Amino acid sequence: MRRWNGWGDDGYTYHLPETALDKLTAWVGESQPQMEAPLEQVLRSVPPARLPAHPLVDASPEVRLRHALGQSFPDWVAWRSGRIPAFPGGVAFPTSDAEVSSLIDYAKQNDIKIIPYGGGTSVVGHINPQPGVPTLTIDLERMKTLLRMDKKSLLATFGAGVAGPELETRLQERGYTLGHFPQSFEYSTLGGWIATRSSGQQSLRYGRIEKLFAGGRMLSPAGMLDLPPFPASAAGPDLREMVLGSEGRLGIITQATIRVTPRPEKESFHAVFFPDFEHGQAAVRDILQAGLPLSMLRMSTAIETATTLALAGHATAIGLLEKALALAGMREGKSMLLMGFTGVSAVVDMARSEALHICGQHKGLHIGTVFGSQWHKNRFRTPYLRNTLWELGYGIDTLETATTWSKVDETLAAMEAAIKNAITDTGEKVHVFTHLSHNYPSGSSIYTTYLFRLDQDPDANLERWNKLKAAASQAVVAHGGTISHQHGVGVDHAPYLLAEKGELGMQAIREMAKAFDPDGMMNPGKLFQE
Repeated sequence: MRRWNGWGDDGYTYHLPETALDKLTAWVGESQPQMEAPLEQVLRSVPPARLPAHPLVDASPEVRLRHALGQSFPDWVAWRSGRIPAFPGGVAFPTSDAEVSSLIDYAKQNDIKIIPYGGGTSVVGHINPQPGVPTLTIDLERMKTLLRMDKKSLLATFGAGVAGPELETRLQERGYTLGHFPQSFEYSTLGGWIATRSSGQQSLRYGRIEKLFAGGRMLSPAGMLDLPPFPASAAGPDLREMVLGSEGRLGIITQATIRVTPRPEKESFHAVFFPDFEHGQAAVRDILQAGLPLSMLRMSTAIETATTLALAGHATAIGLLEKALALAGMREGKSMLLMGFTGVSAVVDMARSEALHICGQHKGLHIGTVFGSQWHKNRFRTPYLRNTLWELGYGIDTLETATTWSKVDETLAAMEAAIKNAITDTGEKVHVFTHLSHNYPSGSSIYTTYLFRLDQDPDANLERWNKLKAAASQAVVAHGGTISHQHGVGVDHAPYLLAEKGELGMQAIREMAKAFDPDGMMNPGKLFQE
């Protein structure tokens, strides 16, 4: 059963090693377990449904509650305290394009706003209804069928509500993969990936969702948009680009054609340690600019490396590793690189040999596949750590950007400094650590995690987060980074979009939304401010 007020399956718990609490206390201070509102109490706060009856609309309190929020930090404050700011008036579960169209007509006729809903995994407020606004959430979970498989063209068409695990199962049964593995893979959906311009952990091989999205269908208040899956076209602007990153403001993506590849013959994940982050970053750049066919490069700073080792457990094994690394001259400043190799055996072997050679030129020490294999095995379990930390009294959140290699160091330093200093006036400390998660020949994403103590007062927690998020976002904008590399815009990033797009760009986005949604009924308040 999916947890109603946190992340994931409520039958799974992320267990921290016994020494972890001492580390948390040392980093940010001792905290107290958090109280949380029980489901029964929160259900009593759901107001009566006021939407006109419709055969496809479920207005039951628990269904509306479970669709009220996503997974952002403010959402978690609301979930755990039971103070939900707004609920959808009803939730519909269509099974066809015809039913989606009928729901759009129903909403038009009754002056109801619509929120498209995939897996509910948004971390920036994509799926939250506005207080006092009649809202219908349209959940596409029943539109998940593999509609067509064109093996000759390596194209597959799915209902947009298909979640990551089912999509991969259907493809791998036939010998193929999409290769799109965001950390939210367990629950996020194909339509959601497209609507937020998602990036998977192995995008270095398979590409971001914009490369994988070949075409599809979107239903809007103004009509239907069909996008043929051309391999390429010079027939004017690419309309797929309007749908990518549209965040439900234009319409509802109901089906998508994706570019698939045969299942890889061989795959392995390796770890290399460097004496410092600078040497590791230089190795990553050289690997990328040499055009080597890897599937993943994930370069951690020294603090993230130390944090990873501290929370790994297995004290004896980690102790032996630390001693071996120290003998190789890698002590406090050491940084870890995880590398993924995926594809045909001969290509994998070649890429591994060349990549490790480049790492050696930058003083890297290859330690094999143990760390890489553990990361791969547990990569979709990491979000569950958030549940455990919250219950211990610690909040954790992430933010990310992307910039050119010439700006990576200054942007990373500015983000971390802004977060560290954001709540010092309250006497609180923040533990901040970063890795370069997605890399390109011209630059890299910067993925920063920050951990801090929770207060017993939900308002105090929200105030701390607002200061942390605002400080980091302002640092990103000031240094010319994108406000989002993979999390999208939603509500949380909308105030910063103008700095990136400019006045004319924002006007174009608004006019595009008006063309598809003349009355402004689609997911108001997301992507851009009204």
